[in-house]
Amino acid sequence: MPIKSEKTKTKWVCQNCGYETSKYLGKCPDCGSWGTLAEEVELTVKQNAASQRALRDDEPSLIDEIEIDSSIRFSTGLEEFDRVLGNGLVQGSLTLLAGDPGIGKSTLLLQSSCNISNNGKKIMYVAAEESSSQVKLRAKRLNLSSDSLYIYAQNNFELIKKHITDLKPDVVVIDSIQAIYSNDITSTAGSVSQIRECTNLLMDLSKSQNITIIIIGHVTKDGNIAGPKVLEHMVDSVIYFEGDKYKSYRILRCMKNRFGTTNEVGIFNMTEDGLQQVTNPSELFLNKEETNTPGNVIIATNEGTRPLLVEIQALVGSTAYPSGRRVSNGVDYNRTLQIIAVLEKRLGINLSKQDVYINVIGGMNINEPAADLGVALAILTCARDVVVDSDTVIVGEIGLSGEIRPVNNLEKRIIEAQKLGFKKIIIPKQLKSGEKKNFKGIEVVEVKRILDAISACVNKVTA
Repeated sequence: MPIKSEKTKTKWVCQNCGYETSKYLGKCPDCGSWGTLAEEVELTVKQNAASQRALRDDEPSLIDEIEIDSSIRFSTGLEEFDRVLGNGLVQGSLTLLAGDPGIGKSTLLLQSSCNISNNGKKIMYVAAEESSSQVKLRAKRLNLSSDSLYIYAQNNFELIKKHITDLKPDVVVIDSIQAIYSNDITSTAGSVSQIRECTNLLMDLSKSQNITIIIIGHVTKDGNIAGPKVLEHMVDSVIYFEGDKYKSYRILRCMKNRFGTTNEVGIFNMTEDGLQQVTNPSELFLNKEETNTPGNVIIATNEGTRPLLVEIQALVGSTAYPSGRRVSNGVDYNRTLQIIAVLEKRLGINLSKQDVYINVIGGMNINEPAADLGVALAILTCARDVVVDSDTVIVGEIGLSGEIRPVNNLEKRIIEAQKLGFKKIIIPKQLKSGEKKNFKGIEVVEVKRILDAISACVNKVTA
């Protein structure tokens, strides 16, 4: 009598968030996505890829007795990238770089790989989505070369692991994790199970062999990293590469970093020769010669802890509709409505029959409330056809009662305005007498109310 084979157990897994269930559901109960549950074979303990991990059994050590090698950190050759990482990559770390398609993730890591390899490190670049000749073509376009950078076009994890073990590189780049698959997982590449298990195995490889691994991750249409949320928990650092693909600038933003702060950002400019570092980012968003018109205001905002001077424009005009339109590009729409409401209630400015358009020059997105006063003055000066002095910078948050509230990193903003040659900066009244410093070449004006800011910065009335 033939022996019956054990029935294969399956489960349904949401490819958006990783939710698991024993039966098919049209809508995921966890993330609310429709049609994202896919059937996968449920692995037994023997089949589970996690069982392939090497067993590490280190003795417990006192924290004061643990020695750190001075060369545990090394530079990527790009100061902006190093800034975001916390002064360079850490040996044996696992870093996740995510961003929209075409934003420049592969370009950034190829440039960094060549820089690192030229400093004596051995690099293995795993191209899971391209052929070796295609990577070489991009390197040639970017004028990159190296004698210790190895390109390996492969998406099978077992083969990748074999060559990593044989080559023993210092750094491995995986481009991308969604294209890698393991033979021990029955689902297709890019599924939740494949991403989770392959990342787990890469993490174990990184820690056991002290190899620095950087993996590229795709993002969904909502801007979240594709795959399970546990992916972000497993890695040591999570870095987002942001920017408008129709603009040249790119922002590298750290969302998680076990070896440094998450308050730093790096700014790059995308050119034909690849990504160029921007040491003075205010140059990208500022044209001081064209700001001397009604509705144009220069503000000092922050990206991480880095101050940026950005130009805000407002256009106020009569509407052809029963109520005025509100359009905001680069500034939060609800924040703009709140500022308009404060101007109408506290200053008696009637904008109900006016269209109000707000735009941040350069495609920058400003999320912090320190831009409130700049937005308010841009609207007021355009509505009243007056000009804010082009040598003046505006900083301040507006409360619902019309008061100007304190902001963070104020001294850095003042120094940035001073460095770029501005003569005056309007700030909230928050510095105590003992904290005030003499900033040479720039007048610091403290204000409590919006009216105080208007009288301090309005230059002249136009004809």
